[in-house]
Amino acid sequence: IYYLFFSRLIFGTLYPAYYSYKAVKSKDIKEYVKWMMYWIIFALFTTAETFTDIFLCWFPFYYELKIAFVAWLLSPYTKGSSLLYRKFVHPTLSSKEKEIDDCLIQAKDRSYDALVHFGKRGLNVAATAAVMAASK
Repeated sequence: IYYLFFSRLIFGTLYPAYYSYKAVKSKDIKEYVKWMMYWIIFALFTTAETFTDIFLCWFPFYYELKIAFVAWLLSPYTKGSSLLYRKFVHPTLSSKEKEIDDCLIQAKDRSYDALVHFGKRGLNVAATAAVMAASK
């Protein structure tokens, strides 16, 4: 299992990260777009595998298939990440973009409100503790 972990780390993350760096450095828009599509697909894959690992880890060659999938995503011959992005991800995100943006704005507002609420409570607890300590 360790060799699968390291091969996914190297080929799924480090190799694309380095070539993403090269694309940004060279300012080659075509390469930049290619690697951005890869990272979007890889993020979705990583999210999905969090759940599929729980249910499918018993499946024969499951981990090897995941490595093959990452290789397929990276391959300049198959252009797997570009294919998945153009056929599925872009159309789906385009049609749901307004709803996603609204959800993110609501989540951001709620998290800010929660932060303020808990911050006030924390300050009240700290102030109470300070007053009690000072009175003793």
